[in-house]
Amino acid sequence: MLVLIRHGEATANAAGLLLGRSDVPLTDKGRAQAEALGGRLRRDAAAADRPAAVRLVASPLRRAVDTADALGLDTPLEIDKRWLEVDYGEHEGRPLSDVPSEVWQRWRSDTTFRPPGGESLAELGLRVREACDELMGVPGESARSEEGDVIVVSHVSPIKAAVAWALQVDDGVAWHLYLANGSITRIGWGPAGPIVQGFNWTP
Repeated sequence: MLVLIRHGEATANAAGLLLGRSDVPLTDKGRAQAEALGGRLRRDAAAADRPAAVRLVASPLRRAVDTADALGLDTPLEIDKRWLEVDYGEHEGRPLSDVPSEVWQRWRSDTTFRPPGGESLAELGLRVREACDELMGVPGESARSEEGDVIVVSHVSPIKAAVAWALQVDDGVAWHLYLANGSITRIGWGPAGPIVQGFNWTP
């Protein structure tokens, strides 16, 4: 199973800012969210008599690494830059309400739209799909192992891109998905490939 965790609430999330590559810490609430997720993962693993994770991967940004640490799992942490949040370029750190409406319209209508200094959803999708293929593609034995799950701690946009990969749909589906801080999304493996088995679960 590929278990995708969105990091807990970070300071910029709490302030209502567009948060991409800024390296900000978790809030107290965010750390509590991560600890709650870790408790659930450990309980589920104990009930199944297996480790909670055979691999633990995270984006290099502090809020993802701190969430991974707060899970309390006995698994070495691997850092993978492909799970970084999308780069919002010149709009990074702005209040959501200050981003011009025409920019939102471009983003929603064109996955190749790249804000100045930033990254498009299509570019994000390519790197995330590559990471998913490595973790879970054919033969994908690591993520399909009966011994435990592969857990990835990342951000809202890469996790939505992973769901698009699993569903085999365009990256524009991201605009039709809501993903909370401190949430779990699960992607399993079926006869025809990846299957979304759970989305946006929170304790």
